[in-house]
Amino acid sequence: MKRRTLAAALGLAAVMAGTTACGSGGSSSAGGGSGTIHVLVYGDASNKVEKQLVDTFNKTSKVKAVLDTIPGADYQAKLNTVINTPQAPDVFFNWGGGSIQPYVKSDLLLPLDDMIAADPALKSNFLPSVFNTAVIDGKSYGIPMRGTQPVLLFTNKKVLADAGLSAPKTWDDLLGVVRALKAKGITPIALGGGDQWPTLMWYEYVFDRVAGPELFQKALSGDRSAWESEDAKKALGMLKQLVDAGAFGSNFDSVKFTDGGSPALLAKGKAGLELMGSWEYATQRDANPDFAKSGLGYGNFPAIAGGKGDPADVVGNTNNFYSVLKKSRHPEAAAAFLKLMYSEEFVKAQLAIGNLPTTTNTEQFLATADNPEYSKYQYDLVKAAPSFQLSWDQAYPPAANAPIHTAVQQFFNGKLDVDGFIKAMQALPAS
Repeated sequence: MKRRTLAAALGLAAVMAGTTACGSGGSSSAGGGSGTIHVLVYGDASNKVEKQLVDTFNKTSKVKAVLDTIPGADYQAKLNTVINTPQAPDVFFNWGGGSIQPYVKSDLLLPLDDMIAADPALKSNFLPSVFNTAVIDGKSYGIPMRGTQPVLLFTNKKVLADAGLSAPKTWDDLLGVVRALKAKGITPIALGGGDQWPTLMWYEYVFDRVAGPELFQKALSGDRSAWESEDAKKALGMLKQLVDAGAFGSNFDSVKFTDGGSPALLAKGKAGLELMGSWEYATQRDANPDFAKSGLGYGNFPAIAGGKGDPADVVGNTNNFYSVLKKSRHPEAAAAFLKLMYSEEFVKAQLAIGNLPTTTNTEQFLATADNPEYSKYQYDLVKAAPSFQLSWDQAYPPAANAPIHTAVQQFFNGKLDVDGFIKAMQALPAS
């Protein structure tokens, strides 16, 4: 899967099986309900926009939408549990790419090409490279929703300033910040290791900075030798150096992002840095609005001297998508709901919480964002990025998620050495 074209294109918590987080509950129309479509989303601070759009849809639609949420930490596993049952949603949140490939292979998803033929704007109003992340075997299976989500290095500006430090621009800078904050008794880097996927972000960036994006693409294509290359071993050595320096403290595996733990460490000044997706801003805005407004710093991942990767590269989630179940009884209502994903209301509402939509008209609304400076920074960062690499656990199919997460966690906590990590990654199921 190619990610490089995104930069050019930008040049421009209950679940379905029982109760629902919003709406009336009951079984999905995909599984036999009538008069409703169930829209299943990842539960987090962005849900306020999804609720707003469901309300907008229900004002004019005879078929009503019901919004259901699953807490983020449980989303993929519970989606897998219900996706082929009577409790399956009609429309559901995903990351495109490998995250939906198994559902396509199992013939569970509705190709959206007929919807697009009837309403070409379902495709033409989105950046092509983003839209194409959910195109599989030449057919479209997803409409972009929410926004692009590069992973950024967030900082507590006061913590760094009080220590006479600035945000790190290079790997050596980062090690210096770690040493200085540790000496002051502050955990240098907040890490929600209990969720595992935040730990993975460190691998994605260090591997990219050391080897360039081609190494991971080589591994994803099935070439297992990529994982035992000298560049891969160098990246692992640098990660171990960071862990051994005490960058993440000693109890990072008991901290989570999904329950607000690691963001709270950053906001309360108990940590100086956190590597997280751009949704960190929305999370902090929701839980710690004063800190989000004036104390939260952000920037790209540090450069690594001598590395093959461009310091302007980014990793993260190209976008999120809505896909439609083939057995939905109301595909026409689903199509009408999906049209809201390129509406002016959608763009403004996402910008208002710090998300960056990938519609073709997003740039003209940047000034309306809750934090225009933050939105413009993201926009310019992604626009200039030579490569936007999809998160490893979304590029691979869901069956690879648990092995990837376990391997990255165990390497960080010392249960796997370099050879053990390499073997674990070489054993991943094919994409």
